[in-house]
Amino acid sequence: MLKIRKIEPFYTKRDGDCLKLVFAYQYFSILKDDELFHFIPVEGKEIIIDLKTLQIENLSDVFVFQKSSRFIRLPLYQLLLVSNIHDHLQIILNDLELEKETNSAFATINDETKTLMYELEEQNRLRMIDVALDTRNRELFDELTE
Repeated sequence: MLKIRKIEPFYTKRDGDCLKLVFAYQYFSILKDDELFHFIPVEGKEIIIDLKTLQIENLSDVFVFQKSSRFIRLPLYQLLLVSNIHDHLQIILNDLELEKETNSAFATINDETKTLMYELEEQNRLRMIDVALDTRNRELFDELTE
C-alpha cells in the first residue's frame, strides 16, 4: 500500500461545477516501502473533481513519481485504490469550503462597513453644515449642500 506523505495543490481553479487541483514538483509525495517518491509533472498534473457529485473526472490521467533514477507511474484510478489520497482530498475540499464561507462572511462585513461609513459621512456632512451656518461661512455651506 502506498501512503500519501504530502499533497498540496500548487493552485486550485474552479471551472463551472468542476474544481481543478493542479500539482507541481514539491507539493506531492508518496511513501512506498518506506521510500519517499516525489511527484514530477511529466504526464498528469491535475485532479479534476465534479463539485456536484464529488467524483473525480480524470481517472485515467497518469501521475509519475520519482526517487533518483527510479520512477513509479500510476493512473489516478489506481492511486485512489492503493493509497490514502481520499483522506487528503477530503481535507483539501473542507479547507476550500471553509475559505469560501470566510470570504462570504467578509463580503457581508464589507457591505455592513460600507453602509456604516456612508451613514457616518452623512452625519459629518450635516454637522459641517451646522458649523458653516453658525460661523456664517457661505462658501463652505454652498460646497456642502451641492
